[in-house]
Amino acid sequence: MDVYDSAQGRRSAILQRLNEDSSVNVTELSKEFGVSEVTIRKDLRILRERKLLIRVHGGAIKRSISQNEAEEDRNFTFKSMVNAREKAAIGRAAAAHIKNGDTILVDSGTTALEVVKNLQKFTDLTIITNSAYALFEAIKYKRFKVILLGGAVRESSCSTVGPLAESNLKLFYCDKLFLGVDSFSVEAGLSTPSVEEASTNQVMISRAREVFAVFDSSKLNKRALAFIANPDKITTVITDNHLPVGIRNQLKSMKINVETVPV
Repeated sequence: MDVYDSAQGRRSAILQRLNEDSSVNVTELSKEFGVSEVTIRKDLRILRERKLLIRVHGGAIKRSISQNEAEEDRNFTFKSMVNAREKAAIGRAAAAHIKNGDTILVDSGTTALEVVKNLQKFTDLTIITNSAYALFEAIKYKRFKVILLGGAVRESSCSTVGPLAESNLKLFYCDKLFLGVDSFSVEAGLSTPSVEEASTNQVMISRAREVFAVFDSSKLNKRALAFIANPDKITTVITDNHLPVGIRNQLKSMKINVETVPV
């Protein structure tokens, strides 16, 4: 079944259109997805109730971002629905690198969360995370040791950051870190809008034997406010198959493994 045949997939695609074009039209969306205008209006109503768009006559427009809020640091639900197909495919591919008995560290990114959703075949894992969303997914399996890091809570991502989270991290050695990335550049490295998150991510990297950067290609060639690390701190990049050949070659020349997944 195509992802657009599901309501979740269709709404994700609508948010992606808004991200690109700032407005959408009910009639055009109805034709594009092959569903009735009544169905599209229901989709827009639900997304409006979640405060992910503004409803206008005949369609919807992009929700404005406050002056104090960085574009990349939006509501977690909005971020999880944008490029949902890519993130799901990347999460499945990343989970294939895990082995029974591993201690894995999962950050608060929406793509890193997809890794946790793909652990069905494992029986023995220790999962350490600073994400409440990842915690709730991990405990559903009812067979893993799950550790939630303490710290100050970032409301936008329901994650913990700061000195307490970093102090907790220093208690552990981890086999693999799955790190979601807000912005990635070969020249500027990994970055995020949040200074506190960047600091916590730096400690995460220091505690992991292997670092997997998981992100969709829309994050490429961007730089956010706070620096996390240079690309040479990454063991493996897992992204979608829209990764430009030039960037792939640059990463490989830096001895970084590169895995792209079809979408």
